[in-house]
Amino acid sequence: MDYFLTEEQQMIVDTAKDFAHKVIKPVREEHDENQTFPWEVVKKMGEAGLCGLYIPEKYGGTGLGILGLCLAVEEMSKVCSAIALSMAATGLGTFPILLFASEEQKQKYLPDIASGKRLAAFGLTEANAGSDALGMQTTAVKDGDYYILNGTKQWITNAGEAEIYSVFAVTDRNRGSRGLSSFIIEKGTPGFSFGKKENKLGIRASATRELVFQDCKIHKSAMIGSEGMGAIIAVNTLYTSRPGVAAQALGIAAGALDESINYARQRKQFGQTISSFQAVQHMLANMATEVEAARALLYATARSIDKAGDAKGFAKESAMAKLYCSDVAMKVTTDAVQIFGGYGYMKEYPVEKMMRDAKITQIYEGTNQIQRNEIAAGLIKSAASKK
Repeated sequence: MDYFLTEEQQMIVDTAKDFAHKVIKPVREEHDENQTFPWEVVKKMGEAGLCGLYIPEKYGGTGLGILGLCLAVEEMSKVCSAIALSMAATGLGTFPILLFASEEQKQKYLPDIASGKRLAAFGLTEANAGSDALGMQTTAVKDGDYYILNGTKQWITNAGEAEIYSVFAVTDRNRGSRGLSSFIIEKGTPGFSFGKKENKLGIRASATRELVFQDCKIHKSAMIGSEGMGAIIAVNTLYTSRPGVAAQALGIAAGALDESINYARQRKQFGQTISSFQAVQHMLANMATEVEAARALLYATARSIDKAGDAKGFAKESAMAKLYCSDVAMKVTTDAVQIFGGYGYMKEYPVEKMMRDAKITQIYEGTNQIQRNEIAAGLIKSAASKK
């Protein structure tokens, strides 16, 4: 379908596609098998101009918004979503700064992120505070012009590799959601360390670790916004970033579809290619329809956010895109493995990796059950406002 991309947007697609096949594809299997972070690819990603697509030009980016980010993430995820995640997760860690930080903070951090010199990460989740962010135990106690952080964050993407962290902590337990605050903490700050690297089912080239804070002393100037704004910063960041997860999921699904079509045209059984069997044709038809529907929803959502200038009014749509694209990714990759048959279960073929990578898109940045809660809340609120 024609999504009426501008010349600049089409250039992003072409650049990301070329980059994925020439730079990412030759090393994706090695990084997946060994769980190594692809620093050599990340460096080249920056050189190709793919790291600052969503960052305004005044901070060294290209200013192409959420849709620009989604286009690049989709294309790279068709080849390897785990390597593409290094950029997508940096976006998640950057949005609190982009949306709520002071001008001084933006000038300090955004240019290096836009150039790919430094990666970012988002420190919200804890062992007992996943979907329930208010259950977080990490604290930031004020001490004169400083805050002392203590606590642990869990399952943080890019942890240990990123240099810039947007971290959330409780500054006033008695104020509930208004008692959370957000800080920018740099790697190497005394009292800030990392836990073990997690051994994961999928996205194995992406680093996932704990963030550990032990009497970590940071100046009050590291706070994003003002004290008590943490919950607002977190939810608005997630509304903005969820299309990026949707793009990752869409890319996985689209890549699996491409692999399935090519395989079905080559694989012969009973003297003919399996693409001539109606059962396989119907599977491919369903996969293609779901991928195209997911793409239409995602692009419309990203365009709406970009036009409005922020995602505050698009919580429902952002949740829909993340929910639908990730469910499609899981279904399409499962069907892809089925089309490949026994070969699909073997690591020599990419669809088993795609199926493993797809699962996390239904879980992180808000499980799909939480997305349904968001969508329902938006529907009910909209209906109530019309009365």
